[in-house]
Formats: sequence, C-alpha cells, structure tokens
Amino acid sequence: MRVAHLDAVMALEQASYEFPWTRGNFIDSLHAGYPAQLLRETPGGVPVGYYVAMAGFDEMHLLNITVAPAARRRGYARFMLDALAAHCRQVELGSLWLEVRESNTGARELYERYGFALVGRRRGYYPAQGGRREDALLMSLVVAPDEG
Repeated sequence: MRVAHLDAVMALEQASYEFPWTRGNFIDSLHAGYPAQLLRETPGGVPVGYYVAMAGFDEMHLLNITVAPAARRRGYARFMLDALAAHCRQVELGSLWLEVRESNTGARELYERYGFALVGRRRGYYPAQGGRREDALLMSLVVAPDEG
C-alpha cells in the first residue's frame, strides 16, 4: 500500500466502520514503514481489502484489516491473514496480536477459526455511539516457523 492508494482505502474504510481510521492514521503508518498491503481481485483492479500491521520486539500487531462490504465472506480476510503470517515467519516474529470489538462477532469467529486465542480484554478501548466506549478483545496467534 502507498499514499497514492489512500483515496480508495479511505472509501473502503468509511464504508466499513462507524468510527473509521483517518487519512492521517494511514499516512503515519505508511511513513513509519509499517507492513501494509492492498488487495485487489485483479491486477490494477478495484481494491477489495487491505491490512496495516506493526512489528514489535518479537511479535506483529495487526492494527487494521478491512474487506469491502460487498466482497466479504469470499476468503479475502483469510488470504490477508495468510500473507501477514507468512511475513511474520519471514522476519522471524513468533506471534501475531490484534484487538477486535467485542460486538464484531463475524470478525471474532474468523479469528477463532484461523487459530487466534482470546488472551485478554481492553476495557473501553473503542469509541461507541452516544459517547460511550466498547471493550476490545485481545487475541493472539502463535506463528510457527517454516519447517526446513
């Protein structure tokens, strides 16, 4: 993903979330060199998803993963998780962490099927309607090294 892609990324972000990331969030992440990938169905085609992650000392943290509403339930999120897990193995990071809204049952089910384990809760992590806050569930995946 590059800054030049942000118009399309922002359209997906705003169509997907009540409290979307800002353009500045994406620009800061890209300028910091965070791993970020844009997914298209065909080369040069319309973007259908993206992710942004941040490498830590010995883990990767998935900051944002989004699939266009019309493209959901087609395996794109799993494809991006596979790509990020492969990147973790390549740079020898043994775990992948994320936060997910407690109310986002579709994403939670995807992460559980993928092998993420619930490891904690961050109270009041996300903004919610009416000035309230919503808890995030903290999930982690052990990323096994490639054999060989």
